[in-house]
Amino acid sequence: MLKEYKKRIERLRKDIRQHETLYYAKDSPVISDRDYDLLMRELQGLEEKFPELICKESPTQRVGGMVSEQFHPVIHKAPMLSLDNTYSIDELRDFHARVLKGLGGFLSKDIEYSVELKFDGLAVALTYEKGVFVKGATRGNGKEGEDITANLRTIKSVPLTIPMNKEKINFLEVRGEVFMPLEIFRKLNKTREKNNEVSFANPRNAAAGSLRLLDPVITASRQLDIFVYGISERVNSLKTHSETQNMLQRLGFKVNTNHYVCGCFKDVLPYIEKWRTKKNKLNYDIDGLVIKVNSLDFQKVLGATTKFPRWAVAYKYEAEKGETKIENIVCQVGRTGAITPVALLTPVFISGSTVSRATLHNEDEIKRKDIRIGDRVVIEKSGEIIPKVVRVILSGNIKRGVLFKMPTQCPECKSDLIRPRGEVILRCFNYFCPAQLKERLLHFASRNAMDIDHLGPSIIEQLIESQLVRNFSDLYKLDYLSLTKLERMAGKSAKNLVEAIEKSKSAGLARLLYALGVRHVGQRTGVVLSRHFHSMLNLQNAKSEEIQFVMEIGETVAKSLEAFFSLQSNTEEIAQLAKIGVQMEVKGEVVGDGLFGKQFVVTGSLEALTRDEAKKKISALGGRVTSNVSKKTDYVVVGSDPGSKADKARKMGIEIINEKKFKEMLGI
Repeated sequence: MLKEYKKRIERLRKDIRQHETLYYAKDSPVISDRDYDLLMRELQGLEEKFPELICKESPTQRVGGMVSEQFHPVIHKAPMLSLDNTYSIDELRDFHARVLKGLGGFLSKDIEYSVELKFDGLAVALTYEKGVFVKGATRGNGKEGEDITANLRTIKSVPLTIPMNKEKINFLEVRGEVFMPLEIFRKLNKTREKNNEVSFANPRNAAAGSLRLLDPVITASRQLDIFVYGISERVNSLKTHSETQNMLQRLGFKVNTNHYVCGCFKDVLPYIEKWRTKKNKLNYDIDGLVIKVNSLDFQKVLGATTKFPRWAVAYKYEAEKGETKIENIVCQVGRTGAITPVALLTPVFISGSTVSRATLHNEDEIKRKDIRIGDRVVIEKSGEIIPKVVRVILSGNIKRGVLFKMPTQCPECKSDLIRPRGEVILRCFNYFCPAQLKERLLHFASRNAMDIDHLGPSIIEQLIESQLVRNFSDLYKLDYLSLTKLERMAGKSAKNLVEAIEKSKSAGLARLLYALGVRHVGQRTGVVLSRHFHSMLNLQNAKSEEIQFVMEIGETVAKSLEAFFSLQSNTEEIAQLAKIGVQMEVKGEVVGDGLFGKQFVVTGSLEALTRDEAKKKISALGGRVTSNVSKKTDYVVVGSDPGSKADKARKMGIEIINEKKFKEMLGI
């Protein structure tokens, strides 16, 4: 019998660790918080029953979370514990009873509770020394988090300085939750869908993913926000949690105004009902309420387990569900040819809005849930904006439809669809499929690709609608007369566009490879491929095995190029571009090996070069430019008014060079 329980415990530990990895490290959970909590509770129950089977590696013996190798570790001033969850009023009463028992001899009146919203984001710690924000970190495993200072500085609601002298504080570690406003989340996903990128499942994933990006510039564009709710250690004469929040507000932190002090436990209950529906009207996601003992003295008496504080608990609302019917399943074509099945639903009202569509993600997901046209299904929104099909409602009396089959040909251009090895998504590899054409033309003309000035979205739309352009090579056949016939295209504008298109012919092989929009071939990959093969013809004739062993390339890029060149429509288009005069070989491009394999970061303003020019010259000599200083950085180029990157480089012992030294390395 013990052997069977031991097997179950080991299985639970393995499953929980896997879910923790998906949730904390990859920001892509596959089960709900409630299902995770049920797994954890089962494990806790078995370990209590068989204490001899407890080990220090068990998920019950630590706070969930992982430290990414991408960021430097940070030791928290005090542990950042997670909260125990409750899902019913009875469980909340049990929490209250435990508090009463724990405070036994200290009580002379009712316990005062603080009630606040439970934000669905990423917990962080902000460190201030002498009033200056010096470090920010994720919760991580509770004791050790990730240094994300640069990314946190991009959040406008994080004050960079605070008047700590008024409070007579020299050191302060503030705890808070970073989140993405729902309006920003919707816009971000629309952009990602337009670019054929995977949509974020919910605002929490979007916020977590944005905070863990290596480029703070991208993080800044995500327009994250933060609510702070506490501090790591008690300061001054503060007596209650609510007084702490008031102090934080005085110091300039963003504290959510929806927090309440309840004189006794029964006063907590009306707020639970109030926010059950009111939460859907907020511009940020919450998944429940946090109930805390307000007295800081009582908090100290109650203490904490290795995982949770005993003086606080989260009341979590059930995910909102609805039943509806799948009227049809259609397939959409994204910018890079990804085929995504979408369920068209009988409209149903869930979580404050009407749901009529739900993505089914891919063929494997449809098979796993056995979803068919005509099925009655349960839809879950859970405040997550993007609805999902939870399960099919089976009934023995209703005849079901036939199994859904993904198309074998593109819904738009009828090209054969391909499912790349190791992937779950079917793709149309006809890079001139009408569904993909507009976005591909925009990418082809973009600044880092062929750099065609004056060729914007509105002009491209007109060119497609008038059937003047059906592929890249058609751009080079445009003339002054045909362009002036377009709406709002004056003579001067037409002349400028023709000249810009002609100029782009000499953009170079590296830019052309990037401009073609081959999946997985980015700017850097284009440079590496052009340096190694020297011509488009050499690359086309190279075997996949040869390509994948080129430094920095690998199997993924090699297979993508193989799929691209295997389509006759693509090779014919390359031939047309060559015939028109688009440069297909490394001619006149400054190429060398002087900086091969070296990684640079450029900070501050350079006198002789723009940032973009410096990047091009480094790339041409085999080097690489990144945005962040890391252990992989070889040189930090410092111009006038450098930022914090120079300071970070000094601390890490990375070589710092001035512009004069940099120009010598470039040979200019």
